Amino acid sequence: MSKFPYKHIMWDWNGTLLNDSHMAVMVINETLEKRNMPVIDHEHYQKIFGFPVIDYYRRLGFDFVDESFEVVGTEFIDGYEKHKFDVDLHSGARDVLSTLTGQGVSHSILSAYKQNTLDELVAHFGLTHQFTGIVGLDNHYAHSKVENAVNWMQELGLPTSEVLFVGDTAHDHEVAEAIGVDCVLIPGGHQTREVLENTGARVLDDIAQILELGSIHSRAKRVT
Repeated sequence: MSKFPYKHIMWDWNGTLLNDSHMAVMVINETLEKRNMPVIDHEHYQKIFGFPVIDYYRRLGFDFVDESFEVVGTEFIDGYEKHKFDVDLHSGARDVLSTLTGQGVSHSILSAYKQNTLDELVAHFGLTHQFTGIVGLDNHYAHSKVENAVNWMQELGLPTSEVLFVGDTAHDHEVAEAIGVDCVLIPGGHQTREVLENTGARVLDDIAQILELGSIHSRAKRVT
């Protein structure tokens, strides 16, 4: 196996390491049913989900005239919290983390998840020790991760060429571009492959393919 071409991976959590998108659909449907609004399936969810989350809620049909985004968002989060331990990591996630750690690659999490809950869930899976930093938001409204990414990148103190961002949404690509690092996206989370491919980022088939990036990088260098 060729040497992995990065020294650090900045991971998104929800949808990338944590396989929670089907649960998110279940919870949002409970919110919609309560208001006699049309429910959605997972395929439709992946097509309309995005950041900022308030715009995704508008695509669901909320106009925030009779009730605020904060009320609806809090209701979703409360439902998510009830089921957060019912989901698991994506298949292969642990192996990728441990294999790359064994090769000297360090890891961190950059998430739109609320910080205290993110810490709790990462600990639940026994993964806290795998990460040099676990960076979430100070609220649960999931506006953007860019500011935290900029701050965390400065704290890491690594050249941009040595950092890879791994996510499952177009916003993850936007975050990677904002801090000037390479990005790979993985379908099977919160957005469709088509949405991910439209970003121009490299899209993998599954998380295990990250281990092949060293070989891909080496081939690309030979070609150029």
